[in-house]
Amino acid sequence: MKIGLISGEFPPMPGGVGDFTRGLAESLCHHGHEVHILSRSGSTSPALNISAVRGWGPGSLPPIRAWARQLCLDIVNLQYQTAAYDMSPYIHFLPAALDKPLVTTFHDLRHPYLFPKAGQLRDWIVQRLAHSSAGVITTNHEDEILLSGLPNRRLIPIGSSISSADCRDRAEGAARWLEPADADSFVLGHFGFVKAVKGIDYLVEALAALRSAGHDLRLVFIGARRNKVDSNEDADYLRALEDRIERLGLTDAVHWTGYLTDHQVAACFQAIDLMALPFTDGASYRRSSLIAAVHSGCAILTTEPSIPIAPFVHGANLWLVPRCSAAAIEEAILQLMSDHEKLKCLQAGAAKLKEQFDWDLIARETIAFYQTFI
Repeated sequence: MKIGLISGEFPPMPGGVGDFTRGLAESLCHHGHEVHILSRSGSTSPALNISAVRGWGPGSLPPIRAWARQLCLDIVNLQYQTAAYDMSPYIHFLPAALDKPLVTTFHDLRHPYLFPKAGQLRDWIVQRLAHSSAGVITTNHEDEILLSGLPNRRLIPIGSSISSADCRDRAEGAARWLEPADADSFVLGHFGFVKAVKGIDYLVEALAALRSAGHDLRLVFIGARRNKVDSNEDADYLRALEDRIERLGLTDAVHWTGYLTDHQVAACFQAIDLMALPFTDGASYRRSSLIAAVHSGCAILTTEPSIPIAPFVHGANLWLVPRCSAAAIEEAILQLMSDHEKLKCLQAGAAKLKEQFDWDLIARETIAFYQTFI
């Protein structure tokens, strides 16, 4: 097949959807298919065929149609996430602009901002994209439920862009930000952009309480703080979080690595004691940071899913706590930091859970779904 993948973000621009698109493209190529990517200017890859658009505004649809025609694509797969297309409504009308089958992968079905007082138009425009696409791929259980009325859909999870690390990587990661005097500290990690939905303020409150009680803990924020397409609301949340860290006297206990390569992220994953991802809406397949931590075999503390997700088992592969509770996070960390056997159990459970997010499995299921439309 000749496959076209469209993504509003792509490496080296940081972002989960772009990382997924790269991983999917590489896996599809490995299975013998010809893959072409369309993204924004600045997207690069030494091994993939990439074209760029100037923007996602009203003039974007004709160039996308010309790109698909020129390459004689058999199918086009739009990687959809609310913020990745600069809040432009025009990408939602892509199915009608193409004369190729369009499959839309929904990484996040929550509604885009669009413009002030958009109201119910936000619901309509996202649903329009879903209903007018030839087929729909959901990446998580929440969106699968919302689109359950559509006949041509399939739940296919995302994979991780972060590879596993070896012992040398662990030493490299530790040396990057741990001083010799901190060798005995219990190190918490957080991975992913800083947004209110990540629940980081509850984690910071728990850290402050534990350190006030005399426990030696540090928190490392792994990776970039913000994505270029994040909203002003996210920027406001980040500033408020930084102020809170200073107010609570945690400046010396918190480290921000800044943007790292995938190899460096993997090294940091191996050097922390516990990954803490307290999402306010609960653990979900939609969270690329969670999938990355699972893939790396981290011991993971996260929040209870908003709906039952059978593979997530408390105490076996994840340590699940109630959402939006600093006290619950504090209690869980206190329990886990003194139970090394439980931490090892969670690491082993995560290593087993990562089979759910295997790239080869994702590619094979995606290819089978594409083939139903050509």
